[in-house]
Amino acid sequence: MAVKLVERNIVTQHKRNRGFRPLPSKTKVCSYWLKGRCNRSPCRFLHAELPLQNASHSKVSASTLPEGHVASNTMKERDGLKLGDRLCRHWTSGTCTKGDKCLFQHSWSRGEGFSLLATLERHEKGISGVGYPSGSDKLYSGGKDGVVRIWDCHTGQCSNKVDVGSEVGSIICKDQWVFIGLQNVVKAWNTQTAAAFDLKFTAGLVYCFAVKGDLLFAGCQNGHILVWRGSSPSSPLQLITSLEGHTSVVVSMMVGANRLYTGSLDGTIRVWDIDTLGCITSFKGHTDAVMSLICWDEYLLSGSLDRTIKVWGGSSPGARTLEVEYTHKEENGVLALNGVHDKERNPILLASCNDDTVHMFVERGRIFSNWEVGVVQVADACHIFFTGDGSGILKVWKVTGVLKGSVLRLNMWNPSLA
Repeated sequence: MAVKLVERNIVTQHKRNRGFRPLPSKTKVCSYWLKGRCNRSPCRFLHAELPLQNASHSKVSASTLPEGHVASNTMKERDGLKLGDRLCRHWTSGTCTKGDKCLFQHSWSRGEGFSLLATLERHEKGISGVGYPSGSDKLYSGGKDGVVRIWDCHTGQCSNKVDVGSEVGSIICKDQWVFIGLQNVVKAWNTQTAAAFDLKFTAGLVYCFAVKGDLLFAGCQNGHILVWRGSSPSSPLQLITSLEGHTSVVVSMMVGANRLYTGSLDGTIRVWDIDTLGCITSFKGHTDAVMSLICWDEYLLSGSLDRTIKVWGGSSPGARTLEVEYTHKEENGVLALNGVHDKERNPILLASCNDDTVHMFVERGRIFSNWEVGVVQVADACHIFFTGDGSGILKVWKVTGVLKGSVLRLNMWNPSLA
C-alpha cells in the first residue's frame, strides 16, 4: 500500500511539473501547489493561478491605475510578470476587442532577431520529446497521447504518425538513430536502414536520454539509469548495466567531456564516469526537482523547480567535485534549459519556466505560450529551435540575426567566473 502511494505521488508530481493542470473547480489556491510541493491528488484546493493568470480584462482596467502610470510599470502578480509581459488569453482565442488599448501581450514573442517559422499541427496531449536527426529533413515529436509524429521540414506537414501504444516520456536522435522512451521499453528506429528494435526492461517510464559514443543512457521512473551499448546499425543495442543512486525519478541528464550528469526529483545531481560507469560524486544544491541540465564551456548549468538556475564549476580541471559558482534566481520554477547561437555565434540561453514563458538571456527576448513549455530542443547548425507545450502545440523558431541585448557570458552573472 505504501509503495503504491509513493508511486502515485511521484506520477502526480511529474504531471504537474510537465504541464498537467486539473480543471479549476475551486476558488482558493493551494499554497503548497504554489511552492511546487503539493502531492495530494485530488487536492481540495485549486491547482491553478487566480484570474490574473488568465489575463482577464475585467481584473485590471486603466481607471484603477494611478494617474500617469500604465499597467506594465505598476502591476505585478505573484509570478513576477508585469501585465505587458502577460499573454492576453482573449487574443489567443481571437476574442479580444481591446486592440491597442489592451494591457496584455498581443504576440507570441517579444524581442528582435528571432521569429516564429511555423506552428505545427498539434498532438492531442502535451509534448514530451522532440528530435531532429543531423542531416535529416524530418523532425520527430512525441506526446503524452502515445503518438510519434514525423514532420517534413520542407513543407511543415505531418508526413506520418505512429501510435506507439503508451505515453512518450522522451526522444533523442543520434546520427541515423531515433530513440523513443516509453513505459518499460525504448523504441530504436534507424532512419537509413528502416531497422526497428524494442529495448525492453522493468524500470517504468523513460523521462530523459543522453548519448556518448556507442552508449545510450536512459533516466527512468524508478530512479535508475539504464545503459545500452550499440554494436552495428543492423543489430539491437545490448543492455550492459543499471546505474543506481537516485531515490526518485531521473528527469534530466547531460554528457559533458567524459562524464554523465543526472538530475532527479530527489533534488540531487549525480556525476558518473563514462569509462567505468561508476558514480564520481553526488551533491544537492537545489531544494526541489532538478528538471534540466546543460553543459556550457567548462561549466554545468542546472534548472530547478526551486526557481533557480545554478552555475557549477570545478575548483580545477578534472576536479571530482563541483561547487556552485553562482545562483541565478527566477520568479518561477525552471522546466527546461537549452542554448542556441545568433548569426555572430553569440550564445543565447533558453530557459522555460512554469509561468508559460521561455526566457532568452540576457534580456534578449521572451516567448509566450498558453501552457507550460516542457520541451526546448535546438538544431543549432541552422539557428533553429523548437518549443513543445502542455497542450500539444509544437512551434519552430529561427534566429534571424543578431539578437539585441547583452551577450551572455557566465562572468556577467558572477565576475568571479571571468
